[in-house]
Amino acid sequence: MGDWKTTDGLPRRRRHRALSPLREHLRDTFWFAPTAALVLVFVVWTAATAADDAILTALRDAGDEDAVGDLLGIAEDAKTVVTTISAAMMTFIGVVFSISLVAVQMAAGQFSPRVVRIFVRSRITKATFAVFLATFVQSLLVLTSYDSQRDPSLVASIPLVQSVLTLILVGLSVVLFVMYVNSTLRLMRVAHVVDLITREALRVVANMPLDVSAEEPVGDISAGTGTGSSRGSGASSGPGPGPGSGSDLGPETARIAHHGRAGVLRDVDIARLVRMARQSGVVLRLVPRIGDFVVPGTPVFAVHGGPATKGLRALSFQVSVGAERTFHQDLGFGLRQLSDIALRALSPAVNDPTTAVQAVDRIVQFLSSVAQRPLGVLLHRDRRGTVRLVQPVPGWAELVDLAFSEIRGCAVASPQVTRRLLAGLDDLLGAVAEDRREPLVRHRTLLTQAVERAVPEAADRAFALHPDRQGIG
Repeated sequence: MGDWKTTDGLPRRRRHRALSPLREHLRDTFWFAPTAALVLVFVVWTAATAADDAILTALRDAGDEDAVGDLLGIAEDAKTVVTTISAAMMTFIGVVFSISLVAVQMAAGQFSPRVVRIFVRSRITKATFAVFLATFVQSLLVLTSYDSQRDPSLVASIPLVQSVLTLILVGLSVVLFVMYVNSTLRLMRVAHVVDLITREALRVVANMPLDVSAEEPVGDISAGTGTGSSRGSGASSGPGPGPGSGSDLGPETARIAHHGRAGVLRDVDIARLVRMARQSGVVLRLVPRIGDFVVPGTPVFAVHGGPATKGLRALSFQVSVGAERTFHQDLGFGLRQLSDIALRALSPAVNDPTTAVQAVDRIVQFLSSVAQRPLGVLLHRDRRGTVRLVQPVPGWAELVDLAFSEIRGCAVASPQVTRRLLAGLDDLLGAVAEDRREPLVRHRTLLTQAVERAVPEAADRAFALHPDRQGIG
């Protein structure tokens, strides 16, 4: 990372490049890593076959038939191992991943169906599955390379290097299996799950550009729930002159509607949108929020300060719509998952207030991380500092409501959770500026009133309304 200066001469630190939408979507799929591993194993097998042929040719050119016979004997001994591997590996894959599916179902029932994506995104799970499949395919390919001839002078292929590579893959499979079991067991622990969710949510916060307008809408932007991240390639967050500098986007000249399938708006290609807006001399405004459900015909972009040229008609192709929300640019998704875990833990069927307290711990951590950040609207600038894309994000009050409203309503009968909520609200009240205290005070007051109505005994009320960061020890 290096320093750079904006047009007003103020030094700013260059931000890390955020994940591209394509890379993020590949991380949300399970097919890419195994497919890439299968392609790679074919390449490696081809290279190993060429190496085996080169060794055999070199020995024959040197007239060393005894060495050829020795290699043939070694390869024949290895064939038994390779045959065993090919017969056992697919069965092993089936058993291991059948157990894994059961573990995923248990986690989804215990925490929230939305945590299944943590299993899907797990690098160790993908690596293990990919290496298992690669080992199985490699063993089959090696078996096809064995020659039926046993005479060293007539044999056409001795898959020695191929057999060694197969044994290496078996060793790697064993190591990855141990790591995979450890990872799966960790993913079944609530503390680890909420920690992963929080880390991903904080990564979204870290990728947000720091140049954000006030929490009041810019122009006629309506309130929304979403976020974005500037991604190198011409998108920066420094202040500068030009249209859309934060107070005046210019007149709205056109709206671009969504023409794809209905679904959740997952992310937008920030860098490409900034580039397209700069080339057309306009300012773009994202109308829905990241995480909103859009249908064909829903306006997704408003064009300000210039005509909707032919090139801008392709704007609708720069948005990604899917079946579920993702973390990539969705500021509120982490809070949504933590809230869901807490709500499920507080349901009468589960009745696990300690898990709810662990979720509240992380909710307070997330809100503390954004407590000093300007929220409301993200301004994405080109390299000259001119605003080219305006993107609505949740305001502070919206994040607080998302974090506490539902949990507060379900926690009245659980003094452990009410005590933790009060402690968390008090901590946040001491960390935020005066203009952000109102939603926290409101939730604290509503929680206090709900407990006073629901708990008849004065001693029980006093106990439930005593702030405690551990709930009840």
